[in-house]
Amino acid sequence: MEFYIDTADLAQIKEAMSWGILEGVTTNPSIVAREKRGFEELIREIARETPGKVWCEVIGTDADTMVEEARMFRNWADRVVVKLPMGAEGVKAASRLSKEGIETNMTLVYSVGQAVLAAKAGVRYVSPYLGRVDDVAWSGATLIGGIVETFARLGLPTKVIAASVRGPQQVLDMLNLGVHAVTTSYSVWAAMMKHPMTDIGLEGFLRDWKEAGL
Repeated sequence: MEFYIDTADLAQIKEAMSWGILEGVTTNPSIVAREKRGFEELIREIARETPGKVWCEVIGTDADTMVEEARMFRNWADRVVVKLPMGAEGVKAASRLSKEGIETNMTLVYSVGQAVLAAKAGVRYVSPYLGRVDDVAWSGATLIGGIVETFARLGLPTKVIAASVRGPQQVLDMLNLGVHAVTTSYSVWAAMMKHPMTDIGLEGFLRDWKEAGL
């Protein structure tokens, strides 16, 4: 079971890493662009803030460019996972990078068939998008459950990381489906730590202790 925070916000990353429960940081081009920082500078800073993996997504659209970018990312962060877009060029790049021992993640996976081809290419992770699938009136849970079951039946070593997870209950739903990893926002992880009954109980403990004058 691996947990990742999906952000490039350094303040969020610093706080989240202090919890001691996360395996690293996932990013994508949209998340990086919001920070309005140089890509290399930002990834190097993120790598300094986490002892775990740092996920970087390629921008190139052909396999040769993707492979070049992946090798470049390895110079930025030792524990990098290279995110590749699903498609023929992404599969080509994954096949080549797996032979070089570079961990890859096939992202934008929207079918079991895509997931199987990515696994065959040697990727370490596949990223089906729960929330985005639900947004178009499919069932993200059905898709992800199908990928998990197929990988288990075929004995594939590729891990399923649930992405586009938008709430604490969805995190639990994904874990109950048997996903190997989850990535979500700072706000979702923070919300999972909270419960109104916990707050009420703590207030009571502290009040009783104060009144006892111990």
